[in-house]
Amino acid sequence: MLTYRSRAFLAVLLSIGALFLVADRAAAAAPSAPTNLRVTSISPTSVTLAWTAAAGDPAGYSLTYWPAFGDVGYSQRLGNVTTATVTSGIVPNGQYQFNVQAIDAEGHSSTASNPLVVVTPANTAGDTTAPTAPGNLTLTGVGPAGAQLTWTASTDDGELTGYYVYLFDGWFVSRSLGTTTGTSFTAPILSTQTGMVRYYVRAHDAAGNLSIASNQVSTTATPPTPPATPCKVAYKTTSEWPGGFVAEVKLTNTATAAVNGWSLLLSLGGDQRVTSSWAAKWVQSGSTVTLTNETWNATIQPGADITLGLVGTYAKSNAPATTAALNGTACTLA
Repeated sequence: MLTYRSRAFLAVLLSIGALFLVADRAAAAAPSAPTNLRVTSISPTSVTLAWTAAAGDPAGYSLTYWPAFGDVGYSQRLGNVTTATVTSGIVPNGQYQFNVQAIDAEGHSSTASNPLVVVTPANTAGDTTAPTAPGNLTLTGVGPAGAQLTWTASTDDGELTGYYVYLFDGWFVSRSLGTTTGTSFTAPILSTQTGMVRYYVRAHDAAGNLSIASNQVSTTATPPTPPATPCKVAYKTTSEWPGGFVAEVKLTNTATAAVNGWSLLLSLGGDQRVTSSWAAKWVQSGSTVTLTNETWNATIQPGADITLGLVGTYAKSNAPATTAALNGTACTLA
């Protein structure tokens, strides 16, 4: 006679066995992975793929693809077919990674097929064959000028014309840093939204086709801190009417030493002509206005500021100053 405890233990064993049986049946029911995923036709805006059908009675397939160097992917549910043409998100010279999974009538999915990396051509006619990918991208060092990169050369069936070097933030944004005809490049170390700094290279040919990207290399070096400026200038239009203006210029000494005698150069952003000033003498050449001290404000102590003023005319634009320099050294323009 089974006790309550024995009956409960037997029920647990039977439940566990049932779970394993269900799992075994589900695993057995899942189709095998499709194989031999390949490109059969390609254009600047479409890719046609084919694959070998999965075993295990698939009812359909799921095709997934990701553009390189971005965070948006695409997926298409297909019928029981072994070929498909995709156009959504496909652009000239785009790089994409594809895979396909089989799905049976009960919704069981296979493992993914072999991944396939594809690059689309630049044009529909002429040379549509991309160069081979640059190989073995290596970070050989980091110096004041940036990260030193080298790689092995690509080949092309036509004319290989050079390489584009890119900075990737590891997640969202890829941006071009420049081009070279050689196999080395000094890349600037820039700030990114994610804090990650990764580089890669793509070859280009005379027809404009881009290769699949090289491997990525990264650096943990931080962008160099720009040197502190000895001055800060705030330019503000305080009054404006058709053809005329009044502007206030606030000059701050941000250095640790006093300024004794000063000359401030302003590059105005419009077609202004200065007609008078206060707290400074002025001369103008083109868009550059040079302001020099009066005898009573020649000295500016560290951390102190003085306010100057301009009165003038303009014909088309009264845009504010674009650059400023104190005694020949650039100032921060606020």
